[in-house]
Amino acid sequence: ALVIAGAGSGKTRTLTYRVAWLLEQGVAPWRILLLTFTNKAATELKERLERMLGPQANDIWASTFHSCCARILRQNGEAIGYSKHFTIYDTDDSKRLMKECQKALGIEDKYLPHKTILGEISIAKDSLVSPLEYRNTCGKDVRSVKIADAYQEYQKRLKAADAMDFDDIIYNTVQLFESHPEILEHYQNKFKYIMVDEYQDNNHAQYRLVSLLAGKHNNLCVVGDDDQSIYRFRGATIENILSFEEQFPSSLVIKLEENYRSTQNILDAANAVIKNNKKRKGKSLWTSNGDGEKIIDLTAYDE
Repeated sequence: ALVIAGAGSGKTRTLTYRVAWLLEQGVAPWRILLLTFTNKAATELKERLERMLGPQANDIWASTFHSCCARILRQNGEAIGYSKHFTIYDTDDSKRLMKECQKALGIEDKYLPHKTILGEISIAKDSLVSPLEYRNTCGKDVRSVKIADAYQEYQKRLKAADAMDFDDIIYNTVQLFESHPEILEHYQNKFKYIMVDEYQDNNHAQYRLVSLLAGKHNNLCVVGDDDQSIYRFRGATIENILSFEEQFPSSLVIKLEENYRSTQNILDAANAVIKNNKKRKGKSLWTSNGDGEKIIDLTAYDE
């Protein structure tokens, strides 16, 4: 099922009520996996589920992609060469390690800044591109070759330290599932009901992870809004939500178009602007809150 939920139309409520309905049908809470994009959204989902369901909400895996994958890797990381106690590097750790790699490779930071290299590596991991695959795309471009060298050295040192950076968490979980079908099958059988919030903000690695987990039962419900995709700079790809019906041909599409937050004047203006977007499913928000005050047009000197 693809739920196209406009702004203020009750995305979180839709997810929590679907969970409650599944439990009413006799589904065990530990068979449900609920994934979202940010820690704030995950916390809100958990709190709502606890208020609605009580103690059994604790048995539902409701978390961010990264928290879910870290939990899976703690249990199964040894299959790809990590201990159960691997370290997760924060931004400062990654910067420090990259500077060490640059020093070892003779890459001056003023020529090729560590932030630039780490940014390229992050994009590669979000796209599930390994150091070797990255190297193969460089051709004779000197800058790209140096980034490829740094990527390879960086991953080698991470592995030697039994550590992963933030992007490795999803990347390595996908690698784990693709290289160990028996582990993938365990989680496919465990999570018979998979739900994903803010689906429009998923990158390729997250898309691949969800596709693998849902591959056996094809029992997937995603909620999102193609008009609210703002994370392309982080690798999010709107095509995930636009091509959902092609990936799952028998899927049901539901549009939530009633807005509970705004007045009709605001929605009319938003609809008039956003209808010009080329890649979108198409919907028109409405409300029973009345027309409300007219919109003020203001030109300011600064933010």
